[in-house]
This record gives sequence, C-alpha cells and structure tokens, in this order.
Amino acid sequence: MSKKTLKAPSLYSLIFLVVLIVLWQISANFGWINTFYFSAPNLIVRDLVEMITSGLAWEHTVFTFGISIIGIIIGGLTGMIVAYCLSRFDFMEAVLSPIIVMINGIPKLALGPLFVVWFGIGTYAKIVMSTIMVFFLFFFNAYAGFKNVNQDLIGSLKMMGATRSQIVTKVILPSTLPWLVPSVRTGMGAALQGTIVGEYLGATKGLGWMIQNAGGVFNITRVMSCLFLLMVIMYVIDWLLVSLEKKILVWR
Repeated sequence: MSKKTLKAPSLYSLIFLVVLIVLWQISANFGWINTFYFSAPNLIVRDLVEMITSGLAWEHTVFTFGISIIGIIIGGLTGMIVAYCLSRFDFMEAVLSPIIVMINGIPKLALGPLFVVWFGIGTYAKIVMSTIMVFFLFFFNAYAGFKNVNQDLIGSLKMMGATRSQIVTKVILPSTLPWLVPSVRTGMGAALQGTIVGEYLGATKGLGWMIQNAGGVFNITRVMSCLFLLMVIMYVIDWLLVSLEKKILVWR
C-alpha cells in the first residue's frame, strides 16, 4: 500500500473537521445556534489559551491521565495474570470463570457510587474505577490469547527439556502478543472513562471534575474546552500506541 493511500484518510478527516468547525463558527456568528448551549470555536480557543497560560489545563490533565495510566498498568497486569492462571489450571477456570463473567455483566459505571462510599472521593476510588474498567478488557483478550497457544509446540519443547520459564518467554508470550498489544489501545480509553466517571462522582480536581463543575454553572465553553483537550490528547496517545504496535508486531 502506498504512502499516499495511507495518508489519505487522515487528510480527509482533517478536511471534514475543518469544514465542521467553519460551519459551526458561521452558525454562531449569524445567530443560527445559541452559543449559550453550543458555544463557538473562537470562544473555545480563547478559553483553551486561558487555561493553558494559567496552568489550569496542565494541572488537571496530568492528574486525570496519571490516574488513567496507573489504572491501565494495574488492571492490565492483573487481567493478564488472572487470565494466565485460568488458562493453565482447569479447577480455577471452572470456579472463577462464571464469577468473572457475571461481574463483567454489571455496568461498570453503576459501581462508581459504591467505590465512592468505600474509598471516599480521594485518589483511590478513581484508581479502582479505572482498574476495573481495564481489567475485564485485558482479561478476556489475554484469556483468548493463552487458549490459542500451540499446545503441540509446547509439548515438543517439553520433550526437548525446555523449562517452564523458557516456554513462557519463547512461546506463550509471543503467541499472545497479537491479543495483548491491541488491548493497550482500547484499555487506555477504558481507563480514562473510569477515571472521568470517578471524578464526576466526587473529586476536587481532574478534567472530569472540571467538566462536572463547569456544567453545573452552565459554562458550556469550559465543558467544550475540556472535551477538546481529552480528544486531542487521546488521539496523540492512540497514534503513539499504533506506531508502537506496528514495531512490536512487525511480523504480522
């Protein structure tokens, strides 16, 4: 596939976004939309500049994404470890698998109020909420990956005297990478959702708290500014993760 073909979707997306923003601004200028409810691009840019120059954007963005990164690390590692144990031990799989499936059926957002009661409105509730959102995503992907490992190859290596650690590092982990690496991309979004929900329910800082606080006083421009920050940062993170995925899974 040519570079021109690869760049085309990004170019079309950019053009589409520019057209939408221009139409939005024109509609605001001519009074076709009420800026009290929808704001306007020029107002959002002005608010973003104010947030960035005052340091407000940096403080709350670092807090929110810091919690999200902690959540994806803890949730991802826990999900992979539990998935590996269940894929290896049949008794553990028989006992825990139905329980995990049932808990996964609970809307994660509904757990937010419980976590606030149990852990308060501090950092712990947000970390737990973010971790829970990530855990199930990594668990099911990792479990499918571990179950799809070539057992004949493992048996052959055992016959040749390979140790368990060698089998894990040389066969199991490489075989599950195609399942695990893409999980990081979706996991980051899930972790961020968990953090934002936690900040909605109770917090003193963070982008979720800023959105909730601004929405409470009908400051739609500030709400839009925070959403714009979230979208831009998530796009950059996703672009970096896609680049990393291509390097790790270069053989695919």
